[in-house]
Amino acid sequence: MCDTQVLIKNNVVYFAKNSDREPGETQLVVRIPPESNDKQQKLQTTYITIEQTPSRHGVILSKPFWIWGAEMGANDRGVVIGNEAIYSRAIDKKRGLIGMDLLRLGLERGDTAEHAMHVIIELIEKYGQGGVCGYRDQRMRYDNSFIIADAEQAWILETAGRFWVAKKVMFFAAISNCLTIGEDFDLKSEGLEDMAKQKGLFKSKADFSFKKTFDTRFIPYFAASRQRLQSGHNCLQQTFQEPQINIQQMMNNLRTHYDQSASPDSGTNRDICMHAGGFIRRSQTCGSMVSRLWDKHSLHFCTGTSAPCMSIFKPVSFDLDIDFSVLNPDEKTVEGSLWQNHEYIHRRLVFMDKKRHVLQESIARTENEMLSVFEENNFDPSADDMIKADDIVRKWTDRCFHEYRHHTFHYPSMSLYGRFWKKTNEQDGFIL
Repeated sequence: MCDTQVLIKNNVVYFAKNSDREPGETQLVVRIPPESNDKQQKLQTTYITIEQTPSRHGVILSKPFWIWGAEMGANDRGVVIGNEAIYSRAIDKKRGLIGMDLLRLGLERGDTAEHAMHVIIELIEKYGQGGVCGYRDQRMRYDNSFIIADAEQAWILETAGRFWVAKKVMFFAAISNCLTIGEDFDLKSEGLEDMAKQKGLFKSKADFSFKKTFDTRFIPYFAASRQRLQSGHNCLQQTFQEPQINIQQMMNNLRTHYDQSASPDSGTNRDICMHAGGFIRRSQTCGSMVSRLWDKHSLHFCTGTSAPCMSIFKPVSFDLDIDFSVLNPDEKTVEGSLWQNHEYIHRRLVFMDKKRHVLQESIARTENEMLSVFEENNFDPSADDMIKADDIVRKWTDRCFHEYRHHTFHYPSMSLYGRFWKKTNEQDGFIL
């Protein structure tokens, strides 16, 4: 389960996404430099081999460690993309490109948001979508929707198998784990209505709606996808009405709970900030990203850690001379990673309300201090500014790890939530 948001105001585009995955599925933030003359003609994605392109953009990715692709990311041309799982009526059981592969390919090959969208479309039509997308859950298969944005425009792209529709965003938009585009698409795949008729999904007497034709009900209902979608719209509506938008508002949108006063043990699938808690509530927000895009400079912030309500957003850029604290040295190494180290904090503090509230207050103060570095320079930072901002969050991260790392786990007695996390911690090796 995931949620992605985009907002356009005062010639600035804001992008935000939570990546909800299995709670033990490490998500790493990596930076991959551009390539100008790659001699390799083939590329191995998560499941299939496709044709490689010799020249590719540099990318920053937040990705599950075992997958070639990514849940969200940006390229050095100012394009950002986030994807959502869609349980359409056209899911193919054959192996193809999974949504995370498509996202990375769109960033590596796309010069603008619209160009990246058409890169993804062409790949879907050529290779199709397919393959297990779950880490331990080998039944998890899905199609995908995307928000694709740059400093000038944003698009929603929704798919069902090899078919798709796209809609340009005017002011703001949110997507979740359900289709959102009905009859109001701006672009569509060729032969879309005819294919739907052949599959018995569409009767020509009615106006064609992509959402009504291809969406399913079972998983979106139990995942509370429509409720999270509405919550995302509510957050964006409130944010849009502000005279001046502070990027921390977008960060806080990703920290939204259906009941803002509730603790993680009483969370629900209606939460944008998702806390895993059992059979029905199996997903955990394993990584988050917020970007500010404008014609002079693009700024990107990733948590690199689970649970944005217990995480701090950290700056990252394409300046290869700066070793940002959020970055992992490679795409697969979990041991000693920022994500793993933060889990020692996260998995203790879900049961410690007072200490969690103290942590959240310190997050707000530190983020304000970090973001003030960018505000003082009109969001056009120098390399020294980026280093200064990163040093603020690096020191905060180190302090928290040393303070909470060795606290004893206190599982509540006679609690299904406590049993779930005790079993999960044992499974993932967090037992000290």
